[in-house]
Amino acid sequence: MQDAFAYCAALVRAADHDRYLAALFAPADRRDALFALYAFNIEVARVREAAREPMPGEIRLQWWGEVVGGERAEEARANPVAAALMAAIERHHLPIAKLVALIAAHRFDLYNEPMTDMAEFDGYARRTSSALISLAARVLADDDAEAAANPAGIALSIMNLLRAFPQHASRGQLFQPLDVIERRGASAEDILAGRVSGGLRAALGDMRDLAQEHLASAREPIGILPREVLPALLPVALVRPSLDLLSRSDPFSPRELSPWRRQWLIWRAARNPARIAR
Repeated sequence: MQDAFAYCAALVRAADHDRYLAALFAPADRRDALFALYAFNIEVARVREAAREPMPGEIRLQWWGEVVGGERAEEARANPVAAALMAAIERHHLPIAKLVALIAAHRFDLYNEPMTDMAEFDGYARRTSSALISLAARVLADDDAEAAANPAGIALSIMNLLRAFPQHASRGQLFQPLDVIERRGASAEDILAGRVSGGLRAALGDMRDLAQEHLASAREPIGILPREVLPALLPVALVRPSLDLLSRSDPFSPRELSPWRRQWLIWRAARNPARIAR
């Protein structure tokens, strides 16, 4: 089993370095489960890239749903991420329903239908990014930290989707809500064709403003969390600085925080939790 956890740690280090760094601030006896959870999230979130077509992606997501539901125990033991995840579920009593909902939410990723409105976007972000924070909090302290996880996760989701905006547009996807886009006079057709307009810039500005609002909503609940839960939220410290850079970027060529600054922001927030949602 230790080999499976080591595999997960290596995968997270390579594919989700921010959460890898954040997990290093967790107690040593909780890190394996965090790496298993984050590796599972990577595998589910990148199904579109791995499958390339919706049907193989649907099959893969169904497989993961059956794994967490306990229906494929033999196959799970042969897969290092699945084996480590099942051990983490058992050890920390992770809620199966939340994991299944996270998997189901990523079905959206397989298709090119746009996110229709803010209600749909909110549900997607809560079932993915917010749920991951909540699950990590349960690993760390048997506390789902929902009051902080929900707004913090939505802010983090907006930031990450804005960073991935050109990649999604290039393959025909639109995660930004269509009602926000159209209210500003932009169109999905222009976006998917790679055309920048004033309306598009305004719509993406609205999304950045929304992320800031959720970040502000997370500030107070984060401030009263037990300190042992905070590693689950450390990547949120990247939201505001990233949004500042994105506000000065071409939507199709977003500026990124440098690796050393990302590491410093996470380290600073670990030292001073008041910095997480600032």
